[in-house]
Amino acid sequence: MAAIAENLQLVRARIARFPRVKLLAVSKSQDVERVRAAHDAGQNAFGENYVQEAVQKMQLLPKLEWHLIGPLQSNKTRIAAERFDWVHTVASEKVARRLSEQRPAELAPLNVLIQVNVSAEGTKSGLAPAQVEALAQAVSAMPRLRLRGLMAIPAPGADRSAYRQMKQIYDSLQSRFAFDTLSMGMSDDLDLALEEGATMVRVGTAIFGARKKQKDAA
Repeated sequence: MAAIAENLQLVRARIARFPRVKLLAVSKSQDVERVRAAHDAGQNAFGENYVQEAVQKMQLLPKLEWHLIGPLQSNKTRIAAERFDWVHTVASEKVARRLSEQRPAELAPLNVLIQVNVSAEGTKSGLAPAQVEALAQAVSAMPRLRLRGLMAIPAPGADRSAYRQMKQIYDSLQSRFAFDTLSMGMSDDLDLALEEGATMVRVGTAIFGARKKQKDAA
């Protein structure tokens, strides 16, 4: 577990030269003890891909900040609305409306990001850049959601232009919708994303190490 604390320190050092960047530790497929080790090392925000896996961890670690960063199916919106602090993968008005309607009144509005398929990958979720503004307008009017900005997963090996395009989209909408979050960049493209304006990065392998193959298939 000491390696997790050391890895966190190294990742934070890479981020430190960019002010006001938030680190999200991607804890999917990691057991509770490894998540707790990261928390003990000062990490509070964690990203999960699967709703049910995340809920199991939340029951044991309820005071952490939980982000859903995987695709969200309509039949899982109620759990997501009730249990998560952030949802990064809003890509339709239908899902956004369900999240707003299902967010409990006693909780703060759910923080959401619109996912943009900036590399136009057929196998990846998210909106085409031209569709983002219309969804942002719809989501910003939903009372139980707080639209914080945009999220993207550029294709592996994508050149700098994909990251610059995301920053341009973000900048073009920032003042109108009061955006404060551009979530892009993972372990393999962390430095590139930071250089091109990411304000939140989602880092798993560089903190926890490579996941075991059997866990990847879960």
